[in-house]
Amino acid sequence: MKPQHFLMMLFIFALYWMYELYHAYWMPILIGSLLAISTANIHKYLYIILKNNLLASLLSSLLLATLLFAPLGYFLTTLTIKLHGVDVNSFSAVYDKINLWVQNLPESMTFLKVQIEDFLDYDNLASIAGDSLSIAANVGKYSASFIKDAFLIIIFYFFAQYYGKTIMHYLIKIIRLPQQDTTLLSLEISNVMSVVFYSIIATATLEGALFGVMISIIGYNGLLFGIMYGIASLIPVIGGALMWIPFLIHELALGNTGNALFIAIYSIVIISIIADTFVKPMIIKYINLNFIKSSTKINELLIFFSILAGLTAFGFWGMVLGPAITAFFMALLKLFETKGDDYFSDTPKTSN
Repeated sequence: MKPQHFLMMLFIFALYWMYELYHAYWMPILIGSLLAISTANIHKYLYIILKNNLLASLLSSLLLATLLFAPLGYFLTTLTIKLHGVDVNSFSAVYDKINLWVQNLPESMTFLKVQIEDFLDYDNLASIAGDSLSIAANVGKYSASFIKDAFLIIIFYFFAQYYGKTIMHYLIKIIRLPQQDTTLLSLEISNVMSVVFYSIIATATLEGALFGVMISIIGYNGLLFGIMYGIASLIPVIGGALMWIPFLIHELALGNTGNALFIAIYSIVIISIIADTFVKPMIIKYINLNFIKSSTKINELLIFFSILAGLTAFGFWGMVLGPAITAFFMALLKLFETKGDDYFSDTPKTSN
């Protein structure tokens, strides 16, 4: 056996056991690394000011934890507490009102009447309370898991920021691609990830704040439901509707027609049409031109579908993984387009 073949077998053997050893941490490591790539310009800016890599890495990690994970942690904790404290009598009027609507539906909507009756077919309201307690338990379990993952992501994010240059130089030596090719790959991925990350934060904050202000005017917890709307807005097309339609139904059931009309018009016109349709693309373009300052042309529609596909395939963290995978694939295509002949030709090109 040739020594290089034996060495390759040892490497594959070691790689397998490295995967088994760190299997539980691959997702936090990957998410932390991608977030570090997305916010590399923040770390660079802090390093210029502080002149200390350790302080810059610590401050950027604290900033990420505050901006990204603190609102999510508040949302999950508050939602768990509220679900545990659900009073079945508090929504009995809503339940009865919806049943009354169903009974008064016209004959032409009989098919819809049957579907709604099946959906509302509870033996008694106590079973609804039991469901809410079950949901609360699941949310509590997810909250604990999320806090653990968030802590690990922050830890790996810090190490990725602190040792980022060292890791990149080492990977470049291992890959042994030409310097300009590795630069092309890294810039393409970094630019796309930065635009996606900052646009997600900006648009979720904007839409969540708009919804929070509106819902607080009616008398609900604007902070809690604003955060919930911001998270829901990450789901393309139907995200916002998952929030405002239940409030619309609840206000109609209580007889507050004015509030229901206000929720519908405000959510559709101000948030869905103005903020999501017109303002959001402007935010992405502004971030790309002024914060990232990249010449890379990023297709907003491609980013939209990559986030949607990522959420479908990987859940919440898919909003980071989806664009990263897509950006990596597009960067490889661009590399093949410009250097394909050099990599795949039988004989290297020579200049005349």
